[in-house]
Amino acid sequence: MSFLPTFLRRPSLVTQIVIGLLAGVALALVSPRAGAAVGLLGTVFISALKAVAPVLVLVLVAASMANHRQGQDTRMRPILALYLAGTVMAALVGVTASFLFPTTLTLAVPADTGLSAPGGIGEVLRTLVLKVFDNPFNAVVEANYIGLLAWGIAMGLALRHAGEATRRVLSDFSEAITRVVRLVIRLAPLGVFGIVASILADTGLSALLDYAHLLAVLLGAMLFVALVGNPLIVFAVTRRNPWPLVLRCLRESGITAFFTRSSAANIPVNMELCRRLGLHQETCSVAVPLGATVNMAGAAITISVLSLAAVHTLGIPVDLPTALLLSVVAAIGACGASGVPGGSLLLIPLACGLFGIGDDIAMQVVAIGFIVGVVQDSAETALNSSTDVVFIAAACGQASGRDAVVDEPSTLSAAVGGGVAAEPRAGG
Repeated sequence: MSFLPTFLRRPSLVTQIVIGLLAGVALALVSPRAGAAVGLLGTVFISALKAVAPVLVLVLVAASMANHRQGQDTRMRPILALYLAGTVMAALVGVTASFLFPTTLTLAVPADTGLSAPGGIGEVLRTLVLKVFDNPFNAVVEANYIGLLAWGIAMGLALRHAGEATRRVLSDFSEAITRVVRLVIRLAPLGVFGIVASILADTGLSALLDYAHLLAVLLGAMLFVALVGNPLIVFAVTRRNPWPLVLRCLRESGITAFFTRSSAANIPVNMELCRRLGLHQETCSVAVPLGATVNMAGAAITISVLSLAAVHTLGIPVDLPTALLLSVVAAIGACGASGVPGGSLLLIPLACGLFGIGDDIAMQVVAIGFIVGVVQDSAETALNSSTDVVFIAAACGQASGRDAVVDEPSTLSAAVGGGVAAEPRAGG
């Protein structure tokens, strides 16, 4: 009878979403009328996301800025620079992949949306500036994510000089909002069930092809960053063969992160990998947790690809300067992604706001993100977490000139240089 507790244990969120997805497909095929009826579950899920996302962005960004540590070790500067460069590069890859392989989605677009294509980068920048200086209360009500981001940064910087108790309250409030988001995300299986059943009831199985194409673009962009983009950055910094380091980090950090689906949960794995690479432990003790928070290449790809999927669906033309601006916004949004499964999806409305896409449509894209997120979120986490160690090792090696910063020079030299070092013994 020892198997009963495991058998009766509630399945994971990923398993529940898969069950909801399959159940929605089955219901739509067996009874299209019933499939259309359960669309209410999807509508409720989207409404819950719309309600919590604006507050999350404002509080999360403000708390992050207010509690940012100042005066950190100077070794952190090149690591932070690599984190930023890698995230922007990933956003550019996502934008490029979206133009090379454009994705369209099945969305419920109201007839009176009033959407019109931006007249160019000048109009986009004008709209951007007006949204930045929006009233904070109006920004919350209207889900103006660009204004919320600006107010979050401003409030966070101002509260840096507040007392410890005030900053602690803000941090606790941020944690409370994150818990509310987790509760909303627990509704994802029912939401996915309703969305898939109602869409397939209306359009047939063709919608599944759209999801498959979207997932292929996301995974292809992430693989390109992991196997091409990151090695190029490491080589530019170290002038040494990057492949042994990159492949080792993917093997020892990326695989674990793929299954845990949490950069925070993978911090101990990355710390141990840094130790085996012989990296400076005091630097790693700060850089690894920081990377789990702000080094979000996978999230930047998710935000840019899904946002442009909405743009292509609505037929909005995008010029090159606007695409570059989208990459920057996606990178900034990725750095503020919530530390919960699917957290990067809640930043999609921020990027959609550049093109005048309203919250109603943007949240439908977020809901579709949860459908493909069964695989996308795991791949995103694997890329994010493995990239942390890649950049830390590259920055430490470059800053030291010739590995003076590491505790075991031969280990890092072999990992970033011409071969993979032998694994240390368990006792060593």
